[in-house]
Amino acid sequence: MATALTKERVERALQRIRPALEADGGGVVLVEIAEGVAYVRFTGACLGCPLSLMTLKGGVEECLRAEIPELVAVEHVR
Repeated sequence: MATALTKERVERALQRIRPALEADGGGVVLVEIAEGVAYVRFTGACLGCPLSLMTLKGGVEECLRAEIPELVAVEHVR
């Protein structure tokens, strides 16, 4: 189970990413953090987008891991 501080840090980092996703009609929410992995869910236009994997790994994961180095990975859940 992640500490509240880690969840707060992930949410803070996601706040910096959300405006770019929302500009295209999408979004991202934190589902849980387990064993160093943040599980997120895309919403809106991001669902089913052919570029969502690139957004996840090249955008969301890169940003989160830069700010929270103890995160091992970021994975998408439905």
